[in-house]
This record gives sequence, structure tokens and C-alpha cells, in this order.
Amino acid sequence: MTTLAIVGATGAVGSVMIDIIDARESVPWSEIRLIASPRSAGRRLTVRGQEIEVVALSPEAFDGVDIAMFDVPDAVSAEWAPVAVSRGAIAVDNSGAFRMDPDVPLVVPEVNADAAHTRPKGIVSNPNCTTLSMMAALGALHRAFGLRELVVASYQAASGAGQEGIDRLQAEMAAVAGKGIGHRAGDVREALSAAGLDGDSPFPAPLALNVVPWAGSGKDGGWTSEELKVRNESRKILDLPELKVSATCVRVPVITTHALAVHATFAHPVDVATAHQVFAAQSSIVLVDEPESQRFPTPADVVGEDPTYVGRVRQALDFPDTLDFFVCGDNLRKGAALNTYEIAEELVRA
Repeated sequence: MTTLAIVGATGAVGSVMIDIIDARESVPWSEIRLIASPRSAGRRLTVRGQEIEVVALSPEAFDGVDIAMFDVPDAVSAEWAPVAVSRGAIAVDNSGAFRMDPDVPLVVPEVNADAAHTRPKGIVSNPNCTTLSMMAALGALHRAFGLRELVVASYQAASGAGQEGIDRLQAEMAAVAGKGIGHRAGDVREALSAAGLDGDSPFPAPLALNVVPWAGSGKDGGWTSEELKVRNESRKILDLPELKVSATCVRVPVITTHALAVHATFAHPVDVATAHQVFAAQSSIVLVDEPESQRFPTPADVVGEDPTYVGRVRQALDFPDTLDFFVCGDNLRKGAALNTYEIAEELVRA
């Protein structure tokens, strides 16, 4: 008999976790416990046809819990995941609090499932949604050809900035719709100003009708936190501490689903036909690569889907042993809720 707790059950990702559990034909849980902040306590949510009352986050809330999935801010996870462990649970954390802790495995089940079973602190960490969006594809290629170098440009959805990001993009889209925005610099900003959207944005520039080459917070050397996560997390998941990685993270006017253009160099010769075979053999990857008919994945086609979608696979013209490809993944599903849940399933199978 196994008890699963969802911490942050009333949030955006927590809601997706519940949707994923509801969609499963069967689950290994005898009890599902919903935990959230005190202001959400008392709400009743339906999980697998059963109405469950949300309980407030407290040490006692973890009594009898075997696995606790956390989707809460970093500071909350940093405080409460160890509490869950102290009460006997394994914590599976979707925040950034523990990702680079050497005593906490960073896990993508189809890439490094075994790592989840060595957890000195009783915690398993879920990667950032941007890294996760490409990791199923990269992991499969690495097993086949040996990854050496990685250059990535991400095109990240507004939901990566949370509900605030979604709300801001929707407000901006409403402000510019039907305004006849032309070719003059400042038109978008003027439309936003007229709608009272001058400030208080999670983005450093307008996102509607625009792309913003900045995601996350600023770090040394002009890099952003999102770009460094791609580098550091890829190295840890693939167990390639010296992997050469460079990333540019861009925010685009898409509600949900991240996309990435990947330039990957390998230790062994690689070609498109073999790469297609590698991708097609993975149950968590959908290959959509028909250049003659211009069929390839886009966020609008992938949102709400569990797998990673891959297309535009090309052998780099001027770089030996290198592939270029395009990947899309729903950042709220595989990028957060689904991978966290798959880790929990991996743990309960042990």
C-alpha cells in the first residue's frame, strides 16, 4: 500500500499532475494526498473520481506518505522537502532548490532512471522545463553516438514564467489586437501603454508581436539563469561533466510549449537516416520530419501532449559528426508534471 502526496496541488503544474493521474489506466497508489498552502486548505478536488480535501502544508501532512511530489517555489521546497524526508517520504522536487546538489540525483527516467535509486538526502530532483524539452532526444542520441558538444537556442513559452507570464501575454495580445500595428518602432509599446500595461511585467520587453532574447535572471558574463541551467543540468543528467554547452534562451509569444533548435556534435559518425531510427525507437518521442511536405513540430501542434516531438533533422553542412534538429515539448507536462510523476512511478517500482 503506497501513499502519494502532491505538494502544491492547487497550482498550475499540480493541476496537470492530477490530470496525468486521472488519465492513467491504473495507478500504484492506495491513497493520494493533496497538500497546499494554508489559504488553499479545505478546497476539494476530484482525483480518479474521488473527492479529496486539500490539507495545509505541515510536518504532520507527510505522516504515512511514501512519495511526495513537490511543485512549489524554490524556498518552499528547500524548507519542506527535508521535512517530508524526515517523516519517512521520498521527495521528488520540481523546483530548482536541489538540482545541482551533488547528493541529489537529477533524473529523466528514459535517460538516467537508475540515478533515482541513489539519493543520500532522500530527494530526487526534476530538471528545468527547458532542459527537459530536449533531453529525451539528446539522451537517445548520446547512447547511440556519444555526445561531445551542444549549442542550443530555446524559444520559450510565456507559461515558463508562471501564471504571471500567461496573464501578461494574454493582456498584451488583447491590447494590440485590431490596433493596426505597423512598421514604426514603438507601436507595440504605445498600444501597451494605452492599455495601462507600462510596467509590472515578468518580461524585460513586450512579448506580444515580439521575441525577447532573455529568460530567467541575469548572471555573470551576460548569461541568464535559464541558459546556465541548460548547460549545467545537461551535464549532470547525461553524466558528462566536461560537455561543451552554449545556450541562448529566447521568450516567444506562445502560451505553452517550449521549442529548441539543437546543434549537437558527436564522438562517432552520425547521419539523418540513423538518427531517424534512433528517434523512432523511443516511445517518448514522436518524429515529425517530412521536409518535402513541410511537416515538422510546432508548439501549437504539441501543446497538451506528453511526448517530445522532433523534426527538421539535418546533417550539419560544415560541421562533421553533427546534427541539427528542432524539438518541441509541453513545458507544463513533460517539462514539469509528467517527468515528476514518472520519477514517482520509477521509485514505486523499485
